[in-house]
Amino acid sequence: MMTKLFCWWFKLQGWKTGENIPADVKKCVVIGAPHTSNWDFVFALAAFKFFGVEPNYLAKKELFWWPLSILLKRTGAISIERSKSNNAVEDFIEEFKKKDKMILVFPAEGTRKAVDKWKTGFYHVAQGANVPVFLAYLDYKNKIAGFGKPLYLSGNIEQDFVKIKEFYKNIEPKNPSCFNVDGIRPKIK
Repeated sequence: MMTKLFCWWFKLQGWKTGENIPADVKKCVVIGAPHTSNWDFVFALAAFKFFGVEPNYLAKKELFWWPLSILLKRTGAISIERSKSNNAVEDFIEEFKKKDKMILVFPAEGTRKAVDKWKTGFYHVAQGANVPVFLAYLDYKNKIAGFGKPLYLSGNIEQDFVKIKEFYKNIEPKNPSCFNVDGIRPKIK
């Protein structure tokens, strides 16, 4: 029901869909960026619905309160504890191995604020599961939601992040002051 409302709002606001994930791609990691507003959630879920893509996506544990938790779970959300180290990367790699189809969306920035470096969990999951990365976007200037071409990781994280930065440099977020294109570099511990 809520996603139908989101789809109606998507159309009413004049949004269009761009390129989709090819139908033959059954497993992939998706980067959801730039992420600068709660509206990104609404427009992204609508776009996924229009694309016919049923993703799982990561959401911080703090969002899983009633009644929001019902919407989140029904739309594919996976609760993630950000405050402590866990085996999430290994767990997601195992899930990719078990399933015939899995599209997993990561908010690589980890917040709606501008960051100096991106989290790298998406990279390690994609590399470990041997799946491509698709760069999803919501371009508020042109009101287009879509996916870039697949990025097959080279194993050179800095080089791969240069490609990611190149892709996102011309995408306009809802709140440009909350997106740091120069922050598209790996946060290596």
